[in-house]
Amino acid sequence: MNAKTEHAVASGAAPVHLSNLRPRNDGTPLKAEWFEAMDVNLSAAERRAATLTTRRTVKKAWQAAWLIRAIEVIDLTTLAGDDTPGRVKRLCAKARHPLRDDLVEALGLTGRRLTTGAVCVYPTMVPTAVKALEGSGIPVASVATGFPTGLTPLKQRLEEIRYAVGEGAGEIDIVITRAHVLNGEWAALYDEVAQMREACGEAHLKAILATGELKTLTNVYKASMVAMQAGADFIKTSTGTEAVNATLPVSLVMCRAIRDYLEFTGGVHVGFKPAGGIRAAKDALAWLILMKEELGDAWLQPDLFRLGASALLGDIERQLEHYVTGRYSSNDRHGMG
Repeated sequence: MNAKTEHAVASGAAPVHLSNLRPRNDGTPLKAEWFEAMDVNLSAAERRAATLTTRRTVKKAWQAAWLIRAIEVIDLTTLAGDDTPGRVKRLCAKARHPLRDDLVEALGLTGRRLTTGAVCVYPTMVPTAVKALEGSGIPVASVATGFPTGLTPLKQRLEEIRYAVGEGAGEIDIVITRAHVLNGEWAALYDEVAQMREACGEAHLKAILATGELKTLTNVYKASMVAMQAGADFIKTSTGTEAVNATLPVSLVMCRAIRDYLEFTGGVHVGFKPAGGIRAAKDALAWLILMKEELGDAWLQPDLFRLGASALLGDIERQLEHYVTGRYSSNDRHGMG
């Protein structure tokens, strides 16, 4: 690798993880005037999303640099019914050391801290993940609130949040009641998310909107705005179990809502997390381009952007190996454990 290539890969600013460096979103009173007149044009959103990967491309060393940044914003996730402590420990080991040593050296990253953005697990696996990540600075995220449907009683959902936080989770991915959105029950949605935010305490709250079940992009925008007004630190597309998960048009609408909220509040930053079906390195690049074009460079950092994924890291590692060696390896060389 030449000096120019090493510079492109290694010279990016060190990632900023969720912390008190940036003030959290304390929310606002419910302000329907911020969203009630919104009507999103589906065809316009689809046209804009379609240009993201055609108007801007990154190649060679710069593509490798963007893929390194993609690693740093991944919420490395296991949410399977057959999860075991052993699987979670292996996933945490991968989060701490996402690339092989030979690739790290070849990319000019020796001595640079390189980890994923977080590890995301079920509440019962939080203690295992916390112990496995001790001293790494990698936060543990936990799904909660009756994930993935969110249809358990509210009292039980709030207790699940408190349990996960008590076990050491620093981030909580909650799910909203979709019926509140479909029925236009904005006060009910606001109150639900606000109670969940309170239950999180110091842990950051990511509100999963399950956008594939909200029917329209207008509903996606309104749900995004209400969740942010209720104090969500992040808004997230999907649980990964819907028929349709993260898409670029949906993500575009959510990013526009974040941008509007930033303006309405005079500077409150809210993060964004697409999740579900993001498996290929080229997908990660598309979402990074979306962040840069719609929200700016601040949203290329882990404190404001995450990619919810499990298989994605393996493909990124495979693409980086191809960049270094000129050859593609088999997929089984890059397993997540």
